[in-house]
Amino acid sequence: EVQLVESGGGSVQPGGSLRLSCAASGFALSDSHMSWVRQAPGKGLEWVSGFYADGRGTGYTDSVKGRFTVSRDIPKNTVYLQMNYLQSEDTAFYYCTKGDVPNAWGKGILVTVSS
Repeated sequence: EVQLVESGGGSVQPGGSLRLSCAASGFALSDSHMSWVRQAPGKGLEWVSGFYADGRGTGYTDSVKGRFTVSRDIPKNTVYLQMNYLQSEDTAFYYCTKGDVPNAWGKGILVTVSS
């Protein structure tokens, strides 16, 4: 059974940092495209970052480029999202997803950026 479990969310002041983790089970990260998707209060889903399984590396939406870094630990089967210089606009539920077209989602974790 495929499972994705996010952790590491919380509240932080503007300019602060958080690292989200996504522990994956039931499949191998090395074979899978993984993404972070977020949903801000009252807004739709937004793709944030992805780790491509086909060797293309990583991708980011423009608003987080230079601030967020996605990485993975294959032995731990875990994907990370390091978020630096957080802004109030980054406040959202963050979801870990599997697949180019997501076929599995974590339950999500809340990130709140507020002074």
